[in-house]
Amino acid sequence: MYFTERDLDQILSNLDHLRESVFPRVFTDSQKEEGKQQFFPSVCLIGLGRCGSNIALDVAELVHSARAYYLQELDNEERRTREKEIGPMRWIRKSLNLPTSNTVKPVFLIEPMVMLGDLDKDIEGRIRFSRRADESTFLEDYNKMKIMDLSEVHAGGAGNAPILGQYLARIILNKDTDHFSNEDWKFIHSYLIDSCGIKANQSRLYFYIFSAGGGTGSGMASEFGLAQQYSYMRKTFDPKLEDRELENRDHSFVFEPIFTSGICILPNIQDNRVEMSEALHINAGRLLCKYLAEEWDFSYNFDADETRDADMMHRIRPWNAMMLISNDIMRYAEQQDEGKIRDVDVNAMEKYANQYISQQIFNILTAQAVTTDYDEDYFRRAGVDIGETIRLDANDLFMSLAGPVAVAYAESVVPTDAHATEIRSINEDSRLDIDDLFFRSIDLPHFNKVTEAIEGVSLLPIEASRYRQALKQYKESNYDATHLKDLHFFKNCSSIVSIVSLPKDYKLSYMDLNRLKTHLNALFPNTTLKRYALVIGASANLSLTTLVVKSPCLSDDFLTLILAYIKRCFANDQTRYDESLDEAMLDFIRSPELDEELVDSMLNEFENPAKILDTNWYAIKPMYEKKYREMCHDQNNFVSINDLRLSRGNVKKAIKYLREIYRHRISKTRMISLNGEEGGNSGVSLSGDQ
Repeated sequence: MYFTERDLDQILSNLDHLRESVFPRVFTDSQKEEGKQQFFPSVCLIGLGRCGSNIALDVAELVHSARAYYLQELDNEERRTREKEIGPMRWIRKSLNLPTSNTVKPVFLIEPMVMLGDLDKDIEGRIRFSRRADESTFLEDYNKMKIMDLSEVHAGGAGNAPILGQYLARIILNKDTDHFSNEDWKFIHSYLIDSCGIKANQSRLYFYIFSAGGGTGSGMASEFGLAQQYSYMRKTFDPKLEDRELENRDHSFVFEPIFTSGICILPNIQDNRVEMSEALHINAGRLLCKYLAEEWDFSYNFDADETRDADMMHRIRPWNAMMLISNDIMRYAEQQDEGKIRDVDVNAMEKYANQYISQQIFNILTAQAVTTDYDEDYFRRAGVDIGETIRLDANDLFMSLAGPVAVAYAESVVPTDAHATEIRSINEDSRLDIDDLFFRSIDLPHFNKVTEAIEGVSLLPIEASRYRQALKQYKESNYDATHLKDLHFFKNCSSIVSIVSLPKDYKLSYMDLNRLKTHLNALFPNTTLKRYALVIGASANLSLTTLVVKSPCLSDDFLTLILAYIKRCFANDQTRYDESLDEAMLDFIRSPELDEELVDSMLNEFENPAKILDTNWYAIKPMYEKKYREMCHDQNNFVSINDLRLSRGNVKKAIKYLREIYRHRISKTRMISLNGEEGGNSGVSLSGDQ
């Protein structure tokens, strides 16, 4: 399916070249071997398309600047201490490990690898000569950022057509890396694709950032994700890979899990000035439909004759999970300041969206370890089984997150006086209101003027005015979950991961943690898995991030985008212009059995890309296929662009996935007993009547 380098020695050599550019040093003969022991960061951000590359760059600059700031503050603090204290006092303080006053709160920051890719030939110029280059030396200092120059394959973008972006990505990923004139691509390819999961490449978390509404990011992202998953699965199922030379065996098959996530920026929907037929919505709907079909094949479609290793290689999905962040709801951050939705500036919306995304990636990539400050007794008193707590490493995320994911986020400033956190009644202002923190995390997006963070849920469960009214009733009833828990976003959620990030010196009360668990249990009644992560020293504020798994695909925005795509690109002449398909789509999800014959009667067999391009598809198709033949010399691996079209079968699989999540329920555990109980028993007993 995709080109992968099979020579392990070549892969290791390519990784060494990349490592030396990431960790530049002046080597002597004795130091050269030592330099190869530098580890790649555990997290990698891949920004694809203009939107994705801008956001990835923002995150990298945020982390780099924060780290530089805290390191500088610590240096300044040490220098001030040395100047104030005489020698004996400095020695005593160091020997006894005495704390200093007004110390800077330590913050754990990890600098990720950053890969930026776009089909436009000006990507390097756009990045290096943008306004960022004038404000700091970030681009010169951040060696972990690499630009994927793909202009020799195509330099003109994808023309807002994701199928073209997908096909161009397929050309890039099927072409032998030795045949690229840009040698850096060979090193990046070995890092991203060839070596994922092996000991020599220490990166375990990969985040693909892209806009769903464009052509380049929307089309390329899933292909890059599929190529990485294909390489990873090939290591799992190909026994020949284990037959390596002994000296390389420790690198080749010390096999570890990786976790990959798409971070998908959905286009504006709830805007009266924009018609629903806009190409951005069609493109986003295509991506969502494609992903649900792939997720259905991977996670649920287990026919007996399709579970062999060879079949599993053709049932891969591009990412373990796909986080959904709506560009549209960012306008509500402006609305909180008494602005009007239709007056919000587009650039301001993009700025807020980028900040929100940066916050979430920042929190996840810093949450790589939990503190040992909390013992098992602490969790027991909070009503949390210590087995429910996790480290946010690749394996835990792999087991906890799958499919569409939404984010709920809020943060609070905590008191700087450590004693005030232990004696809660000293000052009411120092008390953490965990109820308010949780409510703000699921609220409509808004700007926190104290912390200057964007808070709220990344994808609205229902239309904004209805959700605002439901939230009002929820808060006025003292957080009675009855007003929210019947929304499919909450009711059909299969699992959640709740991340509480604390400053280093702040001790969270077990009562607060218990209160948080109570809210989560009440609002998400059908989760089979609730996981908690406590992260210490990742920020100066207390933050709560809740990842809501699978049920976001039943939100109004998600379904609207999928239907917009199906109606434009699949519907036949009888159903394209009326509301019959709109009503049928809801029936397909709700009805006890899926009427596949009705689906066949309403939809054409394949999508029609011309409905997006609005031009002669049959004239464009041979141009791109000629490019494939010229670029990829192995004609046995030729792929027609027709093969990338989604089919009616993909639509059916997407609907089956929606049906599966719509029907998700869990049975409640009942107490059973072999011994009867006088006075009646609400459980089941073999020794008496029920």
